[in-house]
Amino acid sequence: MGVGRRIVEMQARLAAQIKELHEQAEHIRTLRGIVPICASCKKIRDDSGFWQQVEVYVKANTEAEFSHSVCPDCMVKLYPEFCEDKKDKTKE
Repeated sequence: MGVGRRIVEMQARLAAQIKELHEQAEHIRTLRGIVPICASCKKIRDDSGFWQQVEVYVKANTEAEFSHSVCPDCMVKLYPEFCEDKKDKTKE
């Protein structure tokens, strides 16, 4: 294979990589914009107009992963039997 041909192939690969980077940068800029979220159920409207759970939207549009937990307020609301000791200690 000639040097000229290798240079042309390398330039083509470089151009493809640059295009991919530009597309990814545009995607990141889009994610930094305003995200329409329902004030009630917290679903997010995607670019196609469909409403999705936050977890589904984030997983589809980012590389982030979720680790589910329960916040202290919800813990008291959902599992009060496990929170009695904590409530008593905070009152003392």
